[in-house]
Amino acid sequence: MQGVLYVSHGSRYADATAEATAFLEAVKEQVNLPLQEICFLELASPNMMQGIANLVAQGATSIAIIPVLLLQAGHYYHDIPQVIAQQRALYPAVSFSYGQPLGVQDRIIQILAERIDQAVAERRPDMKVLLIGRGSSNPQTVMDIETIVCKLKRITTLNHIEACYLAACEPSFDKKLQTAVTEKNSQIVIVPYIWFTGFLMRHIHKKVTKFKGTDKEIVVCQHLGEHPAMQEALKDRVIEAIS
Repeated sequence: MQGVLYVSHGSRYADATAEATAFLEAVKEQVNLPLQEICFLELASPNMMQGIANLVAQGATSIAIIPVLLLQAGHYYHDIPQVIAQQRALYPAVSFSYGQPLGVQDRIIQILAERIDQAVAERRPDMKVLLIGRGSSNPQTVMDIETIVCKLKRITTLNHIEACYLAACEPSFDKKLQTAVTEKNSQIVIVPYIWFTGFLMRHIHKKVTKFKGTDKEIVVCQHLGEHPAMQEALKDRVIEAIS
């Protein structure tokens, strides 16, 4: 019997875990398989081992591991595969398949354009947009984010869009924000390429708060969240993994 295990990142914040869980519950309804479980890589329960054990206890003989991740990075290449290898040894009668992260998709970039429109009532001629990625030691991450920037420019017809990162990659968000504030940009729009709320969104808002006394208009757009296109994109990854 086919089982599906959604592996989300996890957060120390209850609202972030609740948002991810509600999103995945909505996707589960669209996938419409009897055996589906949600788990987290860290900071929340159940973990991957518990999620797999729950599926096996319900009779799963095949389990599709679905990474709830935007891009290919350390969790995708190292953390999740390590657990899968351990569980294959523990459950030799169970077959495991491993899905793909969402990757660079036009429908997700369209959400970023929508977030800008939702956050900015009127675009000023000198508006600068900072697209924030989580960051990774994997060089593919920078390539993917730069591709997203190029596509977002085409969709929005905005020329002043620059990428920055919260960790592991350069330029950092802190440096880019500081530079944008000192430049002649009266309007700075921050677009988080982040799926769910949590520590990173709190970090972004905290950094922006430090510049509230300046003459700049600094706007933080909503994260990707539970947008219907995000649900559709993850559902497609599930279908691919179980085919």
